Amino acid sequence: MIDNIQNICYAFRLMTFKKNLSELRPNLSIFIISFILFAFAGCGPSRDKDLNTLTVWHWMSDREAAFQELAEQFEEEQGVKVRFDLYAPSEAYAQRVKASAQTNTLPDIFGILGEKRDFASFILSGYVAGLTAYLNEKDGGLSWKERFFEKAVQVNEFLPGNEYGVEPGIYAVPLDITTIQMLYNKKLYEKAGLDPNRPPDSWEEFLSHARALRAKGIPGLVSGFGEIWMIEALASNWAMNLMGEEKVFKTYEGKVPYTDSDWVKVLSLFKQMADEKILVEGAVTMVNKTAEQTFANERAAYAFNGSWSVNVYRGMNPQLDYAVILPPKITHIYPMKIWGGAGTSFMVNDRSPRRENAIRFLKWLTEDKQQVFFAGRTQNLPANKNCLSDIPLVLAQFADDMDNTTHPNVYPVRENAAVTEAFDKGIQSILIGEKTPEAVAREVQKVKEKELRKKQ
Repeated sequence: MIDNIQNICYAFRLMTFKKNLSELRPNLSIFIISFILFAFAGCGPSRDKDLNTLTVWHWMSDREAAFQELAEQFEEEQGVKVRFDLYAPSEAYAQRVKASAQTNTLPDIFGILGEKRDFASFILSGYVAGLTAYLNEKDGGLSWKERFFEKAVQVNEFLPGNEYGVEPGIYAVPLDITTIQMLYNKKLYEKAGLDPNRPPDSWEEFLSHARALRAKGIPGLVSGFGEIWMIEALASNWAMNLMGEEKVFKTYEGKVPYTDSDWVKVLSLFKQMADEKILVEGAVTMVNKTAEQTFANERAAYAFNGSWSVNVYRGMNPQLDYAVILPPKITHIYPMKIWGGAGTSFMVNDRSPRRENAIRFLKWLTEDKQQVFFAGRTQNLPANKNCLSDIPLVLAQFADDMDNTTHPNVYPVRENAAVTEAFDKGIQSILIGEKTPEAVAREVQKVKEKELRKKQ
């Protein structure tokens, strides 16, 4: 009933009537007015006066059972009931959260899906509690913050002078972490006559191994390149390895053009993959779920995917024998940076009358015991760095390179979304043979210059 009332609240607040109610038939006017008054009486966070019942919204269907078990345990230990409400898929969840923010009907705890600017808008609107003071409190010699991987905390932190005008501080708690890396199938390596314990480290080795695999009829690399953010992740890995972070960020600032030889070389890597037929057929337009099925069914020797895939592959093929490596290096001058940081983060509704209990629950949820349980049940990397000893080897391999992680949400400068889209779609065009790296570089630079003019 409450869910229906929330939807009604949202619909009526957004509606603009073309006619006054007085122009409608009297009986209908009375009915609508009465209905609106009834609906709005149920709007707002004050509708639930039970201070010992917390509501958490999430989108993770694969973790619902684990969440429910933890909720029961917390109620038994702390006397506070926690209700996890699942709204999937993630797109539907994101829309629900945005709509509920407009009607002030957000739950006590929730997550925000989107870019950092979306996160900032919720904070500036007063919907997200600042957690810095709580995270810095000492408990037995260690602070709550010191439990976590530093990179996981950074994703939820706003630094002084940030472009969004958010007061500096930490505004969310990481529940798990993620890194996006390369994976290779050990069984297929052995079938191709390659040493399953010596994966490629450099770009040259990667090409050599891919040729050996192809000679045995084994497809090469699969990834969900139909979701262009996956292309962006891999391309930025290689860009930072080739030219260093500073030059990449100068490009985003408009001080280095995309026609620079280093950027053309990054684009040329994708042309070389196309020329060498390294990509699995159809990967350019493939969604990541299909790519995961392809790798799990041993129809590709390599995958570019995130640590969340461990749980996915376990469900698809429990016997899959694979390992995790960094993307092949182009140069050893600069480190290979990979996307990573906090996977799932929860925020506390700053307007909730149960704010303190919500914070207490998140603190309990990220303690060692609960993190070990959650990681074991869901096969996701725990954000608590003290809990890695009890996780599967392949998950530990994802965690090994946490120090090499970066993410657009922690970049000192972000590229314009239109430029990023042109760059990623340009790579798709290169992979299907429609355009050359040089042509894509010129097109992306034109978009960049156009966006710079708009900004000026």
